[in-house]
Amino acid sequence: MSARKPHGQSYADVAAKPPLEKTDSDVTPAVPGDVIFKLLAFTAAMVVGPIGIYFLTVNSIFGGNPTYAGITAALTANVVLFAYIYVAWKEDQGDQQEAAKAKSKKGQ
Repeated sequence: MSARKPHGQSYADVAAKPPLEKTDSDVTPAVPGDVIFKLLAFTAAMVVGPIGIYFLTVNSIFGGNPTYAGITAALTANVVLFAYIYVAWKEDQGDQQEAAKAKSKKGQ
């Protein structure tokens, strides 16, 4: 389906004309960029951390015992997971405090 040209105007005139009405649309992304960067950093830590700890400790600390190195890697994965939860929790508290401040200012 093709668009029709208005009578008495060229396509260039129609294209150069500004939009008829301005809208107050919100074009901010649904997820802020810093949240995505934190997620990517914790994802990399979740992949690299436990695997790296396993291979660092299997021969150097535990003398070739893969069971203890695996336990250390699992503990490392749990530390990364809890760190992610803590960072998200602190960020959510900050957002709630900002919302409360904005609400109190709006009520004044």
